[in-house]
Amino acid sequence: MRSQVDNMDNPNDKISEVPTSAKEYNGVDRNAWLIGWNPQQELWNGRLAMIGFVAYLFWDMAGYSVVRDVLNLVH
Repeated sequence: MRSQVDNMDNPNDKISEVPTSAKEYNGVDRNAWLIGWNPQQELWNGRLAMIGFVAYLFWDMAGYSVVRDVLNLVH
């Protein structure tokens, strides 16, 4: 005689079903570095743009602002 607890799915079983790499629309690893117009390059473009944006914010906080100097925002 089995109890209802035995009939329930074990949540740890679902963890092992997760793929090791996430697939994109074209069936290739979404973190792959591929040349050309593809979903992977869109992801890398966004990542590198955010790194550049954060780097500029740190550069600006250090007092080396190019935008303020060009636009004469602060004298």
